[in-house]
Amino acid sequence: MNERKRKPKKDESTITDHGTSFIDLRMAAFGSEQLAQLKAFIEVCKAKPSILHADEFKFFKDYIESLGGKIPLSSTKADPKPTAFTPKREAKVEPEPQPEPEAESEESDVELDNEGVIEPDTLDDTAFPNAEKEVSEEDIDKSSEKATEAVQAFQSGEFENAIKLYSESISLNPGKAILYAKRGQAYLKLQKPNACIRDCSQALKLNPDSAQAYKFKGRAHRLLGQWEEAAKDLRSAAKIDFDDQVDEWLREVTPNARKLEEHRRKQERKKADKELRERQERAKRVREAQEKARQEAQQQQPVPDDDDDVGGMPGMDDFYKLFNDPEIMDAFKDPEVAAAFKDISTNPANMLKYQSNPKIAAIISKLTSKYASSGAGFPGMGGM
Repeated sequence: MNERKRKPKKDESTITDHGTSFIDLRMAAFGSEQLAQLKAFIEVCKAKPSILHADEFKFFKDYIESLGGKIPLSSTKADPKPTAFTPKREAKVEPEPQPEPEAESEESDVELDNEGVIEPDTLDDTAFPNAEKEVSEEDIDKSSEKATEAVQAFQSGEFENAIKLYSESISLNPGKAILYAKRGQAYLKLQKPNACIRDCSQALKLNPDSAQAYKFKGRAHRLLGQWEEAAKDLRSAAKIDFDDQVDEWLREVTPNARKLEEHRRKQERKKADKELRERQERAKRVREAQEKARQEAQQQQPVPDDDDDVGGMPGMDDFYKLFNDPEIMDAFKDPEVAAAFKDISTNPANMLKYQSNPKIAAIISKLTSKYASSGAGFPGMGGM
């Protein structure tokens, strides 16, 4: 049997009676914006070919398969896609628990030689009588007489009497620093270190360079077991007026003072290191919280699924549906319609020229109604 001769299918690229191919007419109806959208759609298809399984792109899928192409099957995702976008939240740093303070070593933890340390004495409130007294020449003379008697009593070992006489001398001339230092020395002999420290401190207020005040005050601190204060005062006395007794007393307190000074420096270093670690830990927690918030915000971004529309391209669905609308495609076969839309695509303002043409106006109305339904406006037509 002879094969029936098949009639060749008419190619749309053939020339019409008016000398223009159908492809040229269709291309004339789209401006550069529509072509750019088409290119963008093709790029999306390259990156995610399974998107063509969507019903609205069936025409394009059929076209590719008619050319021998093959569309990959849709992939199944294990996790549901996010359906809404939650605005990025600021990193919220949870209040960190306050670490319990470490038990710091007390001075009692340092091994010291406390031999010779005595119980502290109680002070009275009559140490500095007549502090605001206006001193006359007669007062100064009488004060000197009492001070001389006090020195004699002290040398005789009459320390209580020496204190009484120094107090009378001070009441006559309360602004003389050496009187307080000497009375402090007498208190020191009676094992009253607090009274000595009080008198010597007053002497140093009146005369900051009183070597004797520093000397006796340092010795009083030693009797109370206040080794660092004792070393400090005795060092000051040695700088102002060095003598053998000051040197002896300083040598006695130095070992304990150095142990305590080293212990204190160690504690200060530990405290500084602890504060540094806490600052670093707080900064680390802040960075971790910020990174966690950033990752959560990224996960909340909408993810297009295989069956989703092309995201971020307003009006793209309606644009591609034009290729599958027989009425619109038949209209573009009309040379008059093709020429009009080519003119409009070069300058949308030219649309005004065709308002009185029922044929052109009907096509424009149909196109704009399609885009208006999606809220995107007809591309290239000024958002009609």
